[in-house]
Amino acid sequence: MTEKNSSEASVSSPSETATSEASVSNPSETAPEPAQVPTMESSGEVVASESTGQEQAPEPQKPDSQALDPEAPGASAIPATAKPEPPSEDVPSAPLQLTLEDVSQSSLTVSWEPPEKLGKLGLQGYVLELCREGASEWVPVNPRPAMVTQQTVRNLALGDKFFLRVTAVSSAGAGPAAVLDHPVHIQEIIEAPKIRVPRHLRQTYIRRVGESVNLQIPFQGKPKPQASWTHNGHALDSQRVNVRTGDQDSILFIRSAQRSDSGHYELTVRLEGLEAKANIDILVIEKPGPPSSIRLLDVWGCNAALEWTPPQDTGNTELLGYTVQKADKKTGQWFTVLERYHPTTCTISDLIIGNSYSFRVFSENLCGLSDAATTTKELAHIQKADITAKPKGFIERDFSEAPSFTQPLADHTSTPGYSTQLFCSVRASPKPKIIWMKNKMDIQGDPKYRAVSEQGVCTLEIRKPSPFDSGVYTCKAINVLGEASVDCRLEVKAPQGTGELDPRGGALLCGISSEPPWCLQLTPQLGQLRRSNGTVGTLVVGWRE
Repeated sequence: MTEKNSSEASVSSPSETATSEASVSNPSETAPEPAQVPTMESSGEVVASESTGQEQAPEPQKPDSQALDPEAPGASAIPATAKPEPPSEDVPSAPLQLTLEDVSQSSLTVSWEPPEKLGKLGLQGYVLELCREGASEWVPVNPRPAMVTQQTVRNLALGDKFFLRVTAVSSAGAGPAAVLDHPVHIQEIIEAPKIRVPRHLRQTYIRRVGESVNLQIPFQGKPKPQASWTHNGHALDSQRVNVRTGDQDSILFIRSAQRSDSGHYELTVRLEGLEAKANIDILVIEKPGPPSSIRLLDVWGCNAALEWTPPQDTGNTELLGYTVQKADKKTGQWFTVLERYHPTTCTISDLIIGNSYSFRVFSENLCGLSDAATTTKELAHIQKADITAKPKGFIERDFSEAPSFTQPLADHTSTPGYSTQLFCSVRASPKPKIIWMKNKMDIQGDPKYRAVSEQGVCTLEIRKPSPFDSGVYTCKAINVLGEASVDCRLEVKAPQGTGELDPRGGALLCGISSEPPWCLQLTPQLGQLRRSNGTVGTLVVGWRE
């Protein structure tokens, strides 16, 4: 592989004279970069090593066709006398692949590859030369051989054409030159024009009447291209449309858009025979007009059929549909029945019997509903149907019912000294009379008992019961249709080892505890004692071991 080095040189254009057509810079004003001295390796490839730049390389020997620099002291415009050529094995061969890399309006860049044969004495560098088209003199760009394979020549005159050649130089002299087969034209770089249309303008650009239109279209091109606009193939109306074109964009502005501004706009960018075009579609719209006419076709049951014709003015765009409304004659309030409805006929249902209705229709597009609506001239009267009512005879239900208990009394055990309650529920019509009994004796009027009957729930409260209050309690319900009763047993347990005398009946209640234990028995044959449950017996006292 061969490393490629580059250097730059500047060439100033001297004044034209009658004796010389070539204009290059003075070799003494060109300062090449430090030369690189090639060395030969075993592989035969050229490897460049940098030198300090202070070593003075010997002046190269020019080929037969090369002339001295006309601006150097003692130089002559006549080509120098050719010197005897050294042996071919001592000078290098011509460089390979001389290529023009770049050209601009004031510079050019060329590159080449090292020669196949470097010569016995080795390679000292390369000399690049220019010759203006039409002249015969070759002017060196670098005064000394430079170990580079790429050079940039600057400060060239715009419009000139140059031939290029490069020679490889060794201690034995310069070898044959590699010549570029065509002249290089120094001209301004031309960049083809391009238009970059914004994404939102690649589809139809829609504006409303009265709104402004401001289109900014960027473009590229070098030098600055010429931009022009057309509307539907014709020039723009300068009184309505303003255009401003800069170096990188063109702006089209309409202060207040009208429907006549709709259409096909074309931007053309031209540059020295090249051009680019962009098309933009603008649509200016407004609200549509109302439907042309409306007619009430038929009325049946709770339904009405309508028909209308499309509007003459759609607002410069297609319609999105129609909005149908109805109003009751009594209230006059409008209610929407259909929205964005596309057909021009419809049937309105669920109208109220006995009312009269009027209908109206709006047109709709992207700008909204039309300012006015078309209203029906006739009213739709929803007639009442002739209906004959045949009511059935009313049968009065008899709710009379004999008493029946839905919830009976439940047996209950209580503690002396704590009030207790008995509950049951009864159903009857008419309302029954409730009677409470204890051991089949009516206890109404006894302050110890409190009876309550509400909503069929019967409650008997026994205030601070004693063992004497134990017994069978009965609840009886009586009405004109019959009677029913329920009973339960209440047991009031007295504490062990205590006794008391019931003041109401003079009964002696006692409990005995001893060792050995005593046993208390009541028998019907002995004594007349009344127990708390109402039975009569005699008292027998004894004990049992």
